[in-house]
Amino acid sequence: MCNGCKQSYQDNNGALVFNHMDKSDIADGLDKIKFVFKKYPKLYDILTKVVGPVYFDIQINKFIRTYIKDRDIIAVNFGSGTNDLSSDISNADIFAYKNVDLVCDISNIPIRDNTVDVIINLGVLEHVPDPGMIVEEFNSLLKPGGKIYCYFPFIVGFHASPHDYSRRTLEGMKELFRDFEIDSLSIAGGPTSAMLWIIQEWVSMVLSFGSPKLQRILYILLMLVTFPVKFLDILFKYYPTAKNISSGFSLVATKKEL
Repeated sequence: MCNGCKQSYQDNNGALVFNHMDKSDIADGLDKIKFVFKKYPKLYDILTKVVGPVYFDIQINKFIRTYIKDRDIIAVNFGSGTNDLSSDISNADIFAYKNVDLVCDISNIPIRDNTVDVIINLGVLEHVPDPGMIVEEFNSLLKPGGKIYCYFPFIVGFHASPHDYSRRTLEGMKELFRDFEIDSLSIAGGPTSAMLWIIQEWVSMVLSFGSPKLQRILYILLMLVTFPVKFLDILFKYYPTAKNISSGFSLVATKKEL
């Protein structure tokens, strides 16, 4: 039981639950479809990586090997969703997926300040109303010298999970993490991925004749047909001006020493 909020309890899977959402909190039609597939994490992971419009080069496995693997540290993936990146990482999310250890709202994390060694946050901050506040919370949770890995989209279509609020440019990422020492900031989803997502949305919208249900069907069909185009980003993400129209950026940063 938390001495502050008095709301914690153990659910049937042993996860510590402070605040959570369920399917009834999801309003977007496409997000409801994704929620069904998330019951099968391995299948959902394959579908997002292969069929999804974005070619991700976030190098998270390298980050885990460098800063987390086989170390006696506290590492948390905030907004983990169905991802279970490593047995060395605890998972926190607002939805009580099977892999989640801590169910909470990341705007009110029930963890003491200066106790976490490494934070991972992938494609989550666009879904909160005030990402700056969340980054400040992460900064407070980390020990001095602690590391954070964050992916934030730039040019992508609307994707509720269950809400969607904002995007960040490369310069916007620098401003968002201005209180950290930025180790690296790079393109994680390239310009082709950005173009593909927008085209898929545009074509499905035009051909749907105003029907949201038909648009969802057409959008899924277009993803299945056109997804190989995204792999052009294996090359194009390295172009000097690719940052101007890229799908998203990944950042590694360090909490400043006291």
